[in-house]
Amino acid sequence: MNFDDLEYISIDNQTTDFPKHFHETFCISLIHQGTEQIDFEHQSLFSEAGSISITNPFEIHSNPIIDINFPLKFDTIYISNDLMKSALDGKNIIFLNRKINSKRANLLFLKVKEAIDSRNDSLIEIALKRFLEFLKSYSEENENEYSALNFDSFKEINTYIEKHICSKFCLNELAEMANINKFGFAKKFKASTGMTPINYILMKKIFSSKKLIDSNSELTDIAYQYNFTDLAHFSKTFKRFIGVSPKKYQESLSAKI
Repeated sequence: MNFDDLEYISIDNQTTDFPKHFHETFCISLIHQGTEQIDFEHQSLFSEAGSISITNPFEIHSNPIIDINFPLKFDTIYISNDLMKSALDGKNIIFLNRKINSKRANLLFLKVKEAIDSRNDSLIEIALKRFLEFLKSYSEENENEYSALNFDSFKEINTYIEKHICSKFCLNELAEMANINKFGFAKKFKASTGMTPINYILMKKIFSSKKLIDSNSELTDIAYQYNFTDLAHFSKTFKRFIGVSPKKYQESLSAKI
């Protein structure tokens, strides 16, 4: 199994809302403090301290803060569908019950986190398989493979955005590609994806730029590379979607070395 893309992020003090977004991975969070709210299209999920919450790949959701006076503290492990299938002997799964209350699950979650810190592939494989085998009982077999969001007529737009992710985008230009005025384009884009074009582009920029950050990266250079106004703009947007500033994310990578 390849563990290059397996990672976790620790959030110590989340006091701001996460806007609508999605991940290409399973996001499995262990809540340490406070109560997490996840808003899906037709459901809100509330996970208190001591519970685990899960979102499936490409699942549009937002994370509003319930009470700013009681900040959230949690860890999130990101697991690609390929890695999930590999650990479960090729079984493609989906979580419909996205909340788990189990001391055993919490312990196995922390074992995976420790294994990732060890950078020992053998330890990671053992810990991950044990954790995912336990979670399998909370899942169902998924008949369809996970794939990118279905943009219907906007697939060309999505490809263009990904190929020019470092560029500055113009809504009029994207609307012209779809042969529609910018107001109609924005409305149809949100109806198809659950997100405004601007939020979608910002999210894609942040997730792409995150892959470039290592312990020696110049964050200002990355900010300009992705056409952010300055480091402050990049940092604010990064924290909005990831939950920590790029500096804190970079420091967390250094701490794991």
